[in-house]
Amino acid sequence: MKLYTLLEQQLKKDPKFVSDNGELKKWVVLNKAYSLDEELLALLLDNSELKKHFFINVKGTLVFKQDLFVQFLEQKNYLNNSYTLYKNKVGLTVDGKYLKQRNEVALVWPFKDCILEGGQTREEHKRQEIFFNEILAQDEITQLLEPKVFTNAKRIDMNGEKPLDQFNRNEKGTIIDNLIIRGNNLLALHSIKKEFAGKVKLIYIDPPYNTGNDGFNYNDSFNKSTWLTFMKNRLTVAKELLCKEGSIFVQCDDNEQAYLKILMDEVFGNENYRETIVVKTSTPSGVNAVNVKRGERLFKVKEYILFYSKTPDFRFYPIYIKSNFNFNYRYEVVKTETGYIVNDLRQKFKDDKTFESYALNNYENIYSLEKNNKKAGEKIKIEINKSKNNKEVIEYINSKNQLILIYDGGVFIPLKERIIVEATQNFFGTLISDLWEDEIFQTNQNEGGVNLPGGKKPEKLIKRILELTTKEDDLVVDYHLGSGTTAAVAHKMKRRYIGIEQLNYHENDSVVRLKKVINGEQTGISKSVNWKGGGSFVYLELKKYNQTFIEQIEDAKDTEALLKIWEHMKTKSFLNYNVDIKKHDEYLNEFKSLTLSAQKQHLCELLDKNQLYVNLTSLMDEDFNIDAVDIKTTKQFYNLEK
Repeated sequence: MKLYTLLEQQLKKDPKFVSDNGELKKWVVLNKAYSLDEELLALLLDNSELKKHFFINVKGTLVFKQDLFVQFLEQKNYLNNSYTLYKNKVGLTVDGKYLKQRNEVALVWPFKDCILEGGQTREEHKRQEIFFNEILAQDEITQLLEPKVFTNAKRIDMNGEKPLDQFNRNEKGTIIDNLIIRGNNLLALHSIKKEFAGKVKLIYIDPPYNTGNDGFNYNDSFNKSTWLTFMKNRLTVAKELLCKEGSIFVQCDDNEQAYLKILMDEVFGNENYRETIVVKTSTPSGVNAVNVKRGERLFKVKEYILFYSKTPDFRFYPIYIKSNFNFNYRYEVVKTETGYIVNDLRQKFKDDKTFESYALNNYENIYSLEKNNKKAGEKIKIEINKSKNNKEVIEYINSKNQLILIYDGGVFIPLKERIIVEATQNFFGTLISDLWEDEIFQTNQNEGGVNLPGGKKPEKLIKRILELTTKEDDLVVDYHLGSGTTAAVAHKMKRRYIGIEQLNYHENDSVVRLKKVINGEQTGISKSVNWKGGGSFVYLELKKYNQTFIEQIEDAKDTEALLKIWEHMKTKSFLNYNVDIKKHDEYLNEFKSLTLSAQKQHLCELLDKNQLYVNLTSLMDEDFNIDAVDIKTTKQFYNLEK
């Protein structure tokens, strides 16, 4: 039952709230609400659903959400649930407070307090979306975000595809299979929330950048607002998935970076902002040179990665990245039975290349001599002073029980701490910074046997992020999976993963790529992590209902095809409650006179957007005709078999 209908029925139980013609005396109810009338509050508390929506439990005491109740009652009588009649109100409050009531700066935009389903399934197709307002359309949003039924489940390993028998779970009962989920990412995130909330170590996403040619094709009249709402809805539920040691990395360009930073400050908290990483993605050359020569714009050679944690106590794992050799590592220190022998490699090698090669291949005995020891403890400073002008190595054990070598007024720093090994070759490393300008964006076009040169991130980039934030068996999520780079890298690095994607990339699909990973493909990071193949993942789809008709409408080539789809819709689809089928058929000639694009838009508007996918509560509903295999899979996923 709709929330307003339920409220109206409950309030009409009190005669003083009902007019002579049976209408609800809204103004009387409002006055009672403002005065916190005990009889009104008791009436609301008598209904469990109304109590859940209009009261909050604070340490055992129920507190009336007066503002929410008044706003709901004032608006619900006159407006529908769409954004169209409510758009002047939307976005004027942040977290339930009007802007003038807030002391901090906030990012506001039209439709901020709405849910955008974002059901685009083809990059090239524009969509007209419904914005469900969080106050006016609580029932619709609850239904929209309800967990969905799963279908077409299969396990894929080195032996190929086979029907899913069961999910693997750990001792705590949590699913530990790698998962690839096909379907709307907002609805998929809400579907996995109960199972994985608080269990994800890392979320990495490379969302659409809203550049106008990147696949984010929504109504241009409010494109920026649409993009921000689209991002906010998904980031909000993504935050719930992160464990307290978790973090999220969101990649973008400078088209929306400033807005996204403020949005993520709001969702994750400014105290959890860690870094804005700048990544060099290309070199200043090529066809764009003509734009630079004209003075129109500079070369675009960078992107940004916004890095946030779940809590302020988060710590990453420091890593070294390849860099030019530091020739201060010039001392070869060898321990003998009688003491230490110190050789200066500058005296041994005059050629830099030979020097570097020798040092990297014998790094266990190579050191630099650090004489700036102002931050050293007092005890070690005494030993350092003793060693000045003394050509003998002194052994010193520090408070962490570590052996420190002191020599000639300084401390030896070992090269071995900075060695990076890739494909059996040693490189010099420096601690990572927030500027990534090395080679991580090179040679990625055909990685994994898929080819998306305009939208695919290189495996080396994802490997670095995983090394910074995760260990083996940690869970990684990417809900803009695309061609599957995140899942492929996580698989090779022995992390668990959940990938969600709603667009169809056909031969460049993530499933195609992961099959090749399992069979031991050797592109990307494979050699550096000694990847030999193996492992498995489970493929699932959100079970479509009205979404199937939308995709058919989008693919239709002419009016005749659309009319055939309409005939199926009349008997098989869920139409909006106010659609008059007979009246619609009477005006078919008018429908035929529209452009093909307008015809498609019109048919899509007739469909109930809350029935795009099958809700879990409809699992046993005969109207949806769900087969036994899908029922079993869905019950297993949600652990309902008990």
